[in-house]
Amino acid sequence: MRDPRRIVLAALVGCLAGVVIAAATFWLSREAGQEQGIPSGDARLLAEVMGLIHDDYVDDTDDHTLMSNAIRGMVGELDPHSAFMNRDEFEDLKIATEGNYSGIGVEVTAEDGVLTVIAPLDDSPAARAGIRPGDAILAIDGRLLRSEPLDVAIKRIRGEPGTVVKLGIGREALQKPLEFTIERAIVSVHSVRFDMLEPGYGYLRISQFSETTGADTLAAIRALENQAGGELRGLVLDLRNNPGGVLDAAVEVSDAFLEDGTIVTAEGRSAESRFRMEALEGDLSRGAPIAVLVNGGSASAAEIVAGALRDNGRAKILGQKTFGKGSVQTVLPLEDGQALKLTTSRYFTPSGVSIHERGIDPDVPLPEPDAITAGIVDAAERDPEIHAAVAWLKTGKTQLVSAE
Repeated sequence: MRDPRRIVLAALVGCLAGVVIAAATFWLSREAGQEQGIPSGDARLLAEVMGLIHDDYVDDTDDHTLMSNAIRGMVGELDPHSAFMNRDEFEDLKIATEGNYSGIGVEVTAEDGVLTVIAPLDDSPAARAGIRPGDAILAIDGRLLRSEPLDVAIKRIRGEPGTVVKLGIGREALQKPLEFTIERAIVSVHSVRFDMLEPGYGYLRISQFSETTGADTLAAIRALENQAGGELRGLVLDLRNNPGGVLDAAVEVSDAFLEDGTIVTAEGRSAESRFRMEALEGDLSRGAPIAVLVNGGSASAAEIVAGALRDNGRAKILGQKTFGKGSVQTVLPLEDGQALKLTTSRYFTPSGVSIHERGIDPDVPLPEPDAITAGIVDAAERDPEIHAAVAWLKTGKTQLVSAE
């Protein structure tokens, strides 16, 4: 059984200075050096750099901040998804996976030193303002980003409800940056919405994977079946702009539509990071055909679900190539309420394919619409991709219509 403290996801002076530096050197060279193989020369280098900062840096510094920054740099350089989190950042993460938080509702990652939008959340301030997957955040409140740690940038984007943040956005095919002024608000993490598109054909939208997503999905399937008179003729599963989230939630959602078969496998260095998730008997949708909608903002846990359903012959994927995040992060609590979000595994679809930095190609490619209209009763009339998915469920062919 997994440690309940671990959150698995699948998207950081004066006279006392000499004492602290000496202690750091002793600990790094004696304890860490002997047990972890850290060269004593590296420990001395750290002490030397800290001493020079204390002596010569233009502003006063304290040892706690220097050591925290050193840890952030060490972890942040591993990959774009690993980070050291202080108490406030750890609490923010727990809130984001369990309930609500204040911000603009956008999932971001750091790609080659550029802060890039994975996806805006449904009905969030970012989505309403027109932020799109793939947008590069170049500036926050007029201040250009220059190799700023991911956690620091996220903290600057978040804030109290009712306050505003100005984002300078670079968008592919546009020569000049765009500027968005967005008012922060409480962003809901409850991520499942559903509609009956037309008699017998249901629509299930999952905007991200939180700890409530699995149970909410099961309830939505039952509600749709009741509306359909007991049995669905087809289901559109909309994972567009879903940036991922909690791994276990993705497994629960996949399991809801599978009688058996592998959902996902993972490989890592520790025993806990190597696993295989299998579906339990019982397809709640009773074999109803499924069309999964994806796009470039579908990442991580969303790709796990899409891959599991396709590889098990349970669904077809329609839309555009997915984001391509094939790694799993584990949140490891530390002392004093801090935590380490560490990439611990690389996952593989049931067919044994890694989608990391590759993404999933759809079975049925669709041109990307200008905007996504999700979770509304008349969505099929106003969203050409949903319309195409319903047409595929009925005939095995797609029919695109222009969005009004």
